[in-house]
Amino acid sequence: MFDTKNVFLGITPTCWTNDDFPNAGLGDDIPFEQCVDEIAKAGFAGCSIGHKFPREVETLNHEMQRRQLRVSEPWVSTYFTCDGLEEQTVNDFRTQMEFVRAVGGRDIGLAELGQAVHTVKDADLHAEKPVFTDEQWNRLVTGLNRLGNMATASGARLCYHPHMGTGVQSQDEVTTLLERTNDNVHLLLDTGHLSWAGGKPMDILTNYAHRIGHVHLKNVRYSVMTKPALAHASFFDFIKAGIFTVPGDDGIVDFEAILRQLAQNHYAGWLVVEAEQDPALAPPLTFAKKARAYLREVAGL
Repeated sequence: MFDTKNVFLGITPTCWTNDDFPNAGLGDDIPFEQCVDEIAKAGFAGCSIGHKFPREVETLNHEMQRRQLRVSEPWVSTYFTCDGLEEQTVNDFRTQMEFVRAVGGRDIGLAELGQAVHTVKDADLHAEKPVFTDEQWNRLVTGLNRLGNMATASGARLCYHPHMGTGVQSQDEVTTLLERTNDNVHLLLDTGHLSWAGGKPMDILTNYAHRIGHVHLKNVRYSVMTKPALAHASFFDFIKAGIFTVPGDDGIVDFEAILRQLAQNHYAGWLVVEAEQDPALAPPLTFAKKARAYLREVAGL
């Protein structure tokens, strides 16, 4: 389907150790070295940055290069909807622009975490989700445009990640963000989060092809998503219950259609497998290999 010179297959370290809930029993015992060894063993070209990864650029580059891996994207949490945090957010983003340049990457993933509830272990993920006011939307859009312009000027690329439990998760919210921001604000299309929020990834791919800068290939289990016992559950509860899995496993995301549309759109960049799972129940290397084999079969990657 794809020009393999311009499309790169990665995976996130969250399959090994959860980054939203460090020290919560979700892969805390898995060291960095095992994670990147198994990413390479499974046949991926790179990965995003987890909280156990070395922070010193020279050390990180050494560890990645000796496994023939690349950095797909670092992360920035933005807080434009919170009073007094705009300049801290800008400074954090500037630091990550310098970092991504130093590790040979381009994309920077981010999401607005003002009032977000997905990291609160006892929060009702649905009932307590933030809904931005007009003023908060204005602050967010202004801030993202500022960061997007900074990124483009420096040769980096801002990629906004809609996320369950945040103020930008539904298709309407994603559409609002894309319509109100400029073209320097790209979308990190996460198939799992958007599908779980009731959205249609194919509609976004059709209507906003030129804005897709990065893709997370994440599957979501309908049986967990609709489980009555989880009606008021937290994001942590859903993760423990197995809401997410990889492409090629049981889930509702139509990856063949999504990949076909991306190829027709001449997508170039990272396709990154992601599935926040409990590694005690979903052995990371096993699931990484499953996803890798599936993507080789359906997309020739």
